[in-house]
This record gives sequence, C-alpha cells and structure tokens, in this order.
Amino acid sequence: MSAIGPVSNNCASKTGTIDLHELKVLMRALGFPVKKTEVLKFVHNLDPSNEGVVKYDLCIDIMSEQYGQRDPDDEMLKAFQLFDGDGSGAINVKNMRSIARELGENLSDDELQAMIDEFDIDQDGEINKDEFLVIMKQNGSF
Repeated sequence: MSAIGPVSNNCASKTGTIDLHELKVLMRALGFPVKKTEVLKFVHNLDPSNEGVVKYDLCIDIMSEQYGQRDPDDEMLKAFQLFDGDGSGAINVKNMRSIARELGENLSDDELQAMIDEFDIDQDGEINKDEFLVIMKQNGSF
C-alpha cells in the first residue's frame, strides 16, 4: 500500500488508469476539496500531453504533491477533534472510552485515565490541544 492511502493500481475499470472525474472523486474522498478545473491543472502540469486518463504513477505523483502541501499542525488539530468527540476542547476518559470501543479495545476507565495521566502536563485529568500537539510531535506521527 502506498503512503498516501487507498490508491490502487487496479482501478475500477481494471485498466490501471482512472479518468479525470474519478481522480476528482478520489481526491475529495481523501479530504481535498478540489474542483474539476483544479484536477485538470494538476494533471496537465505533470503530464501536458494527457488525454483524459491518469495512470497509477501519475496519480501517486499528484497525491504525493497534495499531501506534501498540507500543514502538519492543521492535520494534528483535525486529529485532536476526532478524539474530542464532544467538542469540549479536551480529551477525557469518556472520549477515550468511545475511541477504545470503536477500535475494539476493552479497557477499564482506570487504564484509560492512566493513558491520559501519562501525557497530562497540567495535571487536570484531561488532554488539551497543546498537550495533544506535544504528544503527536514527540511520537513523530506528523
């Protein structure tokens, strides 16, 4: 699997190519709110003689370029929002329990609180945005 996600060299038509509409759909599914004109520009910048289809290698090049332009701090804050399911501005035991369940993990509240306590710099029993950014940057996740 490529580093950019679920791009397959066996596209829907099994030809190893996708058309420009399929590329737009793929990019949107991966979180890039692109328009048709932008997709055309991406393709033609990398392959000026393109005739409306995108081969696997070109697709990888386009998506790699797009991922490279993302701001890591913005991506980390998006990840924080996923953990902060109730929008409270902090990750608490209730949020962690919900995440653990989604992942199929059966952890006790004490275990979840211990995970929070390990990274809770201000000792308030929750992980705030700043603490979350410290965790993510320490682990090299972004």
